[in-house]
Amino acid sequence: MVYGTWETLHIPWSRHVDPKRRYDRFFAMATKERLTARRIEPLSALVERWRPETHTFHFLCVECTVTLEDVAVQLGLPIDGSPITGVYSFTDPTALCYQLLGESPEDGDKYFFGIKFIWLKAKIGQLSAIATEGELMCAARAYIMHMIGAVLMPDANGDSVHLSYLPLLAYLSTARSYSWGSIVLATLYRELCRATEPHIKDIGGCLILLQSWALY
Repeated sequence: MVYGTWETLHIPWSRHVDPKRRYDRFFAMATKERLTARRIEPLSALVERWRPETHTFHFLCVECTVTLEDVAVQLGLPIDGSPITGVYSFTDPTALCYQLLGESPEDGDKYFFGIKFIWLKAKIGQLSAIATEGELMCAARAYIMHMIGAVLMPDANGDSVHLSYLPLLAYLSTARSYSWGSIVLATLYRELCRATEPHIKDIGGCLILLQSWALY
């Protein structure tokens, strides 16, 4: 299998994708990510060439894909270490948030499983110049949770992050021991596979990684 970047392929993507279908399917994506028109078209064309059965992009003369090495080099995320699999079980989401974030976004709901980005931003913005070490750690976890849900592994909804990632940040000194790069790549693969379905009009996953890989 040959691996390469978009520019090294020298294939004019616009010839093979219907422009109307391209913009109709990814208008929501462009609005959410605030992408320029120059960046929307290559991403849409990449989706058109994605093959779920092989997790690769099929072009006229080459087959290529985003690899773990790309994730490590372009995002700086660890690709070794403990795997992040499944959903971590917790019986009391409110208690978990109080323990690791200092407060809970849903005090009246004992069964919530996501944290809104707007709440996380407000939590980070409340940090004062005389914050204690505990408050700094809570703000750091809120910032990382926002990065996970908004940049590294966003879903199609694009307004919240799943609570299951929070226990991984209980001890920030060991958070890097997890293979974050692997789950970011797996999430991108899953979203690319989902986006190939005809009725899907949006896409999640780390689009910054896909843009960087395609353009550079």
